[in-house]
Amino acid sequence: MWRRCAAILLCAGLAGCGFDVQAPDLFVLTRTGRSGTLTMLVNDSGTIRCNGGKTKSLPDPLLLQARDLATNLDNDAKANLRIPVPANSVYSYKVTLQDGTLTFPDTAAAKYSELAQAEQFTLAAAGVCGVGR
Repeated sequence: MWRRCAAILLCAGLAGCGFDVQAPDLFVLTRTGRSGTLTMLVNDSGTIRCNGGKTKSLPDPLLLQARDLATNLDNDAKANLRIPVPANSVYSYKVTLQDGTLTFPDTAAAKYSELAQAEQFTLAAAGVCGVGR
């Protein structure tokens, strides 16, 4: 019993010693198209960084959406989903998660709801960064 208490106190003491524990990145999303390239780095701590600029706070609803998106895209990323870009496409997307990468055109959203979710997130998050939608 005494050893268990000592171990718990030691762990609690170490946790409070200023270890710089950082939240993991959820994903990097890159959208390319006629209006240029937009790259977003989304972190699980509730921050977003667009085009290498300053880190900004992501509103809670968008953070929840980003977490949901990371979960929903995980299987596609693991399978390295690659959907060819047709001639009528305006934007192409690349999403990199911890377990893999997927690429798709904006036209794929009609067939895959999780890809439509990625496009919607991109539009909303671009507003947070103050970049063109």
